[in-house]
Amino acid sequence: MSGKEATHLSTGFANNSEAMNSTQRPADYQPVPHRRLVTLPVYTLLGIFILLGLQLFFNLPALPLDQGHYYLLGLTFSGLALAIYVLIQIRTRIFRPLDELNQWSRRIRTGDLHTPIPERPEGEFRDLVSDINILTHELNALTEEMDAKVRVQTEHIADKSRSLEILYDITTSLSEAHTLDELLEQFLDTLMTLVDAKAASVRLLTDNNKTNMVASRGFSQQVVDQETSVDISRCLCGKIAQQGGLGIQKGVDSCNQFLDCQIVDGNCSELVVVPLQYRDRILGVYNILLQQPSSELGKDARDMLSSIGKHLGLALEKAQLDEKTRRLAVMEERNMLGNELHDSLAQSLVSMRLQIKMLGELLHQKDIRSAQNEVRNLRSAIDEAHTSLRELLANFRFRMDERGLLFSIEDLMQRFSQETNINTYLQNKCEDSKFTITPNNEVQIFRILQEAFSNIRKHSKASNVRVLLSQDDISCNILIEDDGLGIDLPNDSSHPGEHIGVSIMQERAGRLNGTLTIESEPGEGTRVQLSFPRSP
Repeated sequence: MSGKEATHLSTGFANNSEAMNSTQRPADYQPVPHRRLVTLPVYTLLGIFILLGLQLFFNLPALPLDQGHYYLLGLTFSGLALAIYVLIQIRTRIFRPLDELNQWSRRIRTGDLHTPIPERPEGEFRDLVSDINILTHELNALTEEMDAKVRVQTEHIADKSRSLEILYDITTSLSEAHTLDELLEQFLDTLMTLVDAKAASVRLLTDNNKTNMVASRGFSQQVVDQETSVDISRCLCGKIAQQGGLGIQKGVDSCNQFLDCQIVDGNCSELVVVPLQYRDRILGVYNILLQQPSSELGKDARDMLSSIGKHLGLALEKAQLDEKTRRLAVMEERNMLGNELHDSLAQSLVSMRLQIKMLGELLHQKDIRSAQNEVRNLRSAIDEAHTSLRELLANFRFRMDERGLLFSIEDLMQRFSQETNINTYLQNKCEDSKFTITPNNEVQIFRILQEAFSNIRKHSKASNVRVLLSQDDISCNILIEDDGLGIDLPNDSSHPGEHIGVSIMQERAGRLNGTLTIESEPGEGTRVQLSFPRSP
């Protein structure tokens, strides 16, 4: 090996260390010695012995052949043979192992960890080569183990990513639905596309121990008609609906025996039944008929399908609760409208009915003067009832702003000011300009404000109205005050039905678990103070 190759050997190990991201070289690092430094003394000694041998050989005829000359000649040839032997040993025992180490380092740099260094029965590098081969074998084993773990983790991550994509698509389809039917349709369409199912359905539990099919895809109308309502003890769907867990059935032969036709056209590999759960309660099941085994969906397929069942269960529960809330809201609004009609317009009609009876008696007595007064009172009562009806209709037509109570109050005061030319002022001393109240309580507060402004419009003859919003750690407060004529608060009303608006406001304050206080004196204006506890 030349000196250039030996230098390449030393730089090769350096490059290899850099490629393997090793630490920096220590300060006392020295490269492999140059071949010339090793062989130069031997070559020099060999040249000396060659020159001595040639000199003796050419001068041999002129020299007396005594014993000393023979010794010198033998010593020369012995040294020459020894030098040649040393060179051979150096090449065999040193240079050749170094060449093999150089080739091994090049293979290591290319990623070949399978080919060991040839081991020789003797030599100075025998133990070193053996140790290097052992380390290479262990490094190769570790590399293969690491590659296997990386492949496993990569497949696991790919399965997880696939599961997350499916869950994301399912959740998105559920969140975009507005009605229960739309929710189930979008769910089944998305599910069948994602898992490549032949058919799918959703069944909900009923109170009479049956499961009703509420949505389906991929089934014929004949199958849907026969599977609309099924007893829970009949098949796998009912069993899962009762006990929970995940049910997997090979083929659909057990389903076909209950039908007059095939449940689906063609072959079906598996039937998977998954419960629809909301917390610890099972609402029903969804099932999918797969062309391929569910194991091909990934190792986490069962967890994914169960998670989809929980998402759908939550969406179904939410849809049912929303529907109940809408029905309750409609019922409450109807009750509210009925109460207000009863407490306002109905009372006025009762009063007018009494006045008509009195008018009839006066006409029968031919008391024309009293009858004319009663007619004027009746006309005033009719006008008041008509005004109350118009205000009631206007209040119910004027809806709250979707942005919240504060914006609704601002719109109410602006509309009131435009219609009456009364100046309105709103002072909000609440943090973040928000009340910590529930939406249902916001409706009650808004109706109280509407009634207060209605009373100001009809009776106060005010020039200015102020609304003050405030809250502390315990309660929220709303103050409505005007600079009008004021009202008489004693219960000595001259006409039936007076101060009905105040009683309605008191009733609404009671629904808030709050109190309504009214302070007024003739000529001093009116103050309406509403206080109610803050919502948690």
